[in-house]
Amino acid sequence: MHLIDLKAFLSELSDNNNRAWFVMNKPRYDILRAEFLLLVAELIQGIQKFDPAVTGCDPKKSLFRINRDVRFAADKSPYKTTFSASILPSGRKKPSEGGGPAYYFQIDAEGRLFFACGEYMPPSDRLFAIRQHILHDPEGFDLVLKNKKLQQQFGALQEEGKLTRPPKGFAADARHIEYIKLKNFMVWTESDLKTMDSKQVIATLLTAFKSALPLVQWLRTG
Repeated sequence: MHLIDLKAFLSELSDNNNRAWFVMNKPRYDILRAEFLLLVAELIQGIQKFDPAVTGCDPKKSLFRINRDVRFAADKSPYKTTFSASILPSGRKKPSEGGGPAYYFQIDAEGRLFFACGEYMPPSDRLFAIRQHILHDPEGFDLVLKNKKLQQQFGALQEEGKLTRPPKGFAADARHIEYIKLKNFMVWTESDLKTMDSKQVIATLLTAFKSALPLVQWLRTG
């Protein structure tokens, strides 16, 4: 994939986020999306070597649309300024729909590669199930938290949107209560694309995703 061309397109789209510009540049978008689809397909092939659960995952179903849902948004810009994909066995694009833990990455207009693993904003029933899983499998959760490769690659679980008090039904002195307060169960980081080509992007993502496998597998058992 031509990452320079993708960054240029996304940067120009960021400055001209309107339908007229997009229609004029639709041929560029179609080429870049086709290339991105091939990158995702190759990535899935790499992931299935250490996580067979994603075998057969359709790359087309992994890609997010570039159109934004602006129905309830203050920002009415019609297009996203990222190319992104979410890879998980169910083929769902959004783990928040109940699809379980995912391997996610995006490339933005600034030339950044953002990548994450786990579950972002799971629905209430799934969130409750994860919290129960922590309560009933504290030793297994400990192994995830203490995994050295996961820590080296991503650091700790993200605490964005963490509750200030224990959720209803969970005791304040419960083991791992600070993690039970989380609303997301994921790790993420980012890299600069300036010195990377598509092969290096895939290699970077595969290394990172493999390091997050203990978290992904633990979440699947909950």
